[in-house]
Amino acid sequence: MHHRNSFAIRVDATDSGKRLDLLVASRIVDCSRSFAATLIRDGNIRVQGELKKPGYRVRAGEEIRGHIPSPKHVLFKPEPIPIDILHEDDDIIVVNKQSGLVVHPAPGHYSGTLVNGLLYHCPNIEGIGGELRPGIVHRLDKDTSGVLVVAKNTGAHHRLSDQFKRRTIKKKYLALVHGKMKADSGTISLPIGRHPVDRKKMSTRSKKSRNAETTWKVKERFIPATLIDIDLKTGRTHQIRVHCAAINHPVMGDPVYGGRRERIKIEISNDHHLSVPRQMLHARRLEFTHPSTHTNLCFEAPIPSDMLDTITALRSTG
Repeated sequence: MHHRNSFAIRVDATDSGKRLDLLVASRIVDCSRSFAATLIRDGNIRVQGELKKPGYRVRAGEEIRGHIPSPKHVLFKPEPIPIDILHEDDDIIVVNKQSGLVVHPAPGHYSGTLVNGLLYHCPNIEGIGGELRPGIVHRLDKDTSGVLVVAKNTGAHHRLSDQFKRRTIKKKYLALVHGKMKADSGTISLPIGRHPVDRKKMSTRSKKSRNAETTWKVKERFIPATLIDIDLKTGRTHQIRVHCAAINHPVMGDPVYGGRRERIKIEISNDHHLSVPRQMLHARRLEFTHPSTHTNLCFEAPIPSDMLDTITALRSTG
């Protein structure tokens, strides 16, 4: 159904008792449950003319009426930001995001983001799902580099989002962490939620948290640090950074979760100290199913030069 169209659904006996948002998502083309829930909360969908909550259980005979408004007018402009594109076709763009680049516009970052650059490169991704986040199905923190897939149309957006929800997408990272890890591998299973005091931070001690799992394997050991391969089983905000800090091996260069460690200079020789330019976290590999051809795709991003330089400097410590 086209975004500007209105629609009417008559609830039949087989749908009685279903959640309102789920019913709308199942009947309207290219409408996810979360998008349906947003439309319901915004008053764009009503049952028998009345406002309801997304979790309202519908009853046989009720009439649901709604309309999908045009995508919101985006506050941000296309900008000619250089983007390292690893792959592009009619449905997706796979990029190697440089560190320092914010993925999508938000208060304080309405320009200079990856989305601004993508809108310049590919103007037709602007109206996906009526959201202010065109095509973005997952994110990388500003200072994390590496592979990111972006949807170019609504169908691809929903199918990729579904793969992330079902956790069929394989995400592998490379991280330099403080300290010498004793074991060769391990799994961190600690739930993650908003920090109870600092709302910009995430925490393993949150009152309202969701399960999170990170598997790691040592790649190389140095005197003051360890290089590890990470397999991300879930994709919570700041997951790797929070989990590594929780086991007392925070990511090097992490100003938020590194704590006291980030104020310690690492001595390489008598007259030389190592200064880490940013958080040493890189999304090196992403494997997923193409939303249209259903073929298995795998993309790798080379280790960025600033991370390679830090690894080389650490090697010189022995």
